[in-house]
Amino acid sequence: MAGEDLYMKIMELAKRRGFFWPSYEIYGGVAGFYDFGPYGFLLKKRIIEKWRWFFVKSHSEYVVEIESPIIGPSVVYEASGHVDSFTDPIVTCVKCGRKFRADHLIEEKLRISAEGLSIDEMTRLIKTHGIVCPVCGGPLGEVQVFNLLFKTYIGPYEGNIGYIRPELAQGMFVAFKRVYEAMRSRMPIGIAQVGRVGRNEISPRQAMMRLREFTIMEMEYFIDPKDPEGSCPFFHKLESERLRILKYGSSNEEPEYYKLKEAVEEKVILHPCLGYWMAVAKRFMKSIGVPEDSMYFHEKGPEERAHYSSQTFDQMVKVARWGWIEVSGHSYRSDYDLSRHMKYSGVDLTVFKSYPKPVVVRRKKIIVDKGYIGRTFKKDAPQVLDAINKLDPGMVEEELKRHGELVVEGRVIPASAVKVIEVEEKVTGERYIPHVVEPSFGTDRVVYAAFEYAFKERDGRTILAFPRDIAPLQAVVLPLNESDESLRARARMLYNKLVEDGFDVVYDDSGSIGRRYARSDELGIPVAFTIDYRTLEDGTITMRDRDTWRQVRIPEADASRILAKFIYQQVSLEELGEPVEVKYDG
Repeated sequence: MAGEDLYMKIMELAKRRGFFWPSYEIYGGVAGFYDFGPYGFLLKKRIIEKWRWFFVKSHSEYVVEIESPIIGPSVVYEASGHVDSFTDPIVTCVKCGRKFRADHLIEEKLRISAEGLSIDEMTRLIKTHGIVCPVCGGPLGEVQVFNLLFKTYIGPYEGNIGYIRPELAQGMFVAFKRVYEAMRSRMPIGIAQVGRVGRNEISPRQAMMRLREFTIMEMEYFIDPKDPEGSCPFFHKLESERLRILKYGSSNEEPEYYKLKEAVEEKVILHPCLGYWMAVAKRFMKSIGVPEDSMYFHEKGPEERAHYSSQTFDQMVKVARWGWIEVSGHSYRSDYDLSRHMKYSGVDLTVFKSYPKPVVVRRKKIIVDKGYIGRTFKKDAPQVLDAINKLDPGMVEEELKRHGELVVEGRVIPASAVKVIEVEEKVTGERYIPHVVEPSFGTDRVVYAAFEYAFKERDGRTILAFPRDIAPLQAVVLPLNESDESLRARARMLYNKLVEDGFDVVYDDSGSIGRRYARSDELGIPVAFTIDYRTLEDGTITMRDRDTWRQVRIPEADASRILAKFIYQQVSLEELGEPVEVKYDG
């Protein structure tokens, strides 16, 4: 099926069956915003819970989850670099005034990559190749930079600027000290978060692929940069996992397979923790229905990486309409973030690492004649003493040798009032700024990928063959004959029991049984329980598998237990009951 055809079928089904659709439809819609309907919400919730299982719950000894505000004060995003660096190139049509992503226009018209091009280079390409407004055909102006942060004010004062978070990371960096102390000051530690973010995209034109408001699933994993093995104590569990990787600058246009351990040893992946979470990401995407050969990791070049990253891999998944799309980013952020927040806040965000046993070290120490400083500088003496104590002893020693005096804060201090000596002291440990490895997922893209890979057609019918544990509804309960009150009452009893036992279930007694099966297949419901006349006699019901259309007969009283085994333990239908001969399913 052609990519555009499949996409149109997916969107039609998603709207009709209550999964997702463009927001504000009754007002004509607003680009970059999507609603999740009743079943889309449930699908998204299950995908988030599965992500939590892979990244948080399965690593609960090291990873915890928090929630932080959507809006942050300006200083947070000044420290993070977003105020200066979170930009995209924008170009305006001189004739109609519409604005477009300059790099996207260049890529669409010239079929080249525009990543890493400067503003001047993009302007030159647009002029040289005569690229015009795709709407009215008018000439385009100069390329400029546009900051993607949504700006607001905190409280009634215009000077108190805030921003809607463009990512979840800063909330976790700012909370690091509190979380670290609450978790008994142990390293390594991962801080995870799931939440909404906003990016004021210039011209989002790829449906759910590029939104202005969306959900991120993200984790910041804090490590000791001098202890790569200790930072990733679970690495051995996945060291043989095969990853498809396209290295930056590789002459091979196709991704190559590497075992995780080999990729780290060969420095294809710079840090074992970065590689480990990539392997977890691969398993996560497979678990929601994406085949291994439909995903790979693409290493970004220096000009393509975010300002904070030492190495970045994008996890790419193939979809019908847009080809390869990024669903997650994996970055080694070094100590950039905590260092910046230390600088801007003045708060110590280092951690202390104890040595196995104390060591004796010799170091230089500045000795100051406090009496002289007090007599000479009077009320300014504390400020001068503080400035001296912040100086490097080696630099002070060099200055005294060279000039016979020391100049601090514009004040001259003679060599007689300050000297540098060498002392021995026992050191029990050292302080360091943790480095960070970050896996970050765009949830809405993951949902779309899961939807597309679940979309099947069989005998003229549509089936959403979601993996059982992410299906929005887990079962449908059907009375065989919609007009028989005794069957309907019995079906209602089973429906209520399944709901009480915690399942998301729907009851359907409208139309022929075949039509109801088809409806449940379109919703991706893994199991259909049918109450028929034999149920009234012996208390058994039929259980139908969405994917095979096969049926077995099971005790009605055991429906919840059997459903749980089928959904969560992936037990095959044939193991759960007595096979039923089905002559016609629709």
